[in-house]
Amino acid sequence: MKTFEQSITELETIVAKLEDGDVTLDESLELFEQGIKLSKSCQKMLDSAEKRVSVLMANDDGEMVKEDFTAEE
Repeated sequence: MKTFEQSITELETIVAKLEDGDVTLDESLELFEQGIKLSKSCQKMLDSAEKRVSVLMANDDGEMVKEDFTAEE
């Protein structure tokens, strides 16, 4: 499985090829499909990371406590 960084690099390469316009329609469609798959994979990795993030916050006594990250914060 590719890392997030590898997927982003590959996605950037695909975008650059599509922007250059030096590919056929069939190649463009194939690259676009690969890009969509990479984008969805990256989003899943980000969602997973967000669920694991913890935030340190001070309680009323000034002590640091660990709380789960929530999107509302």
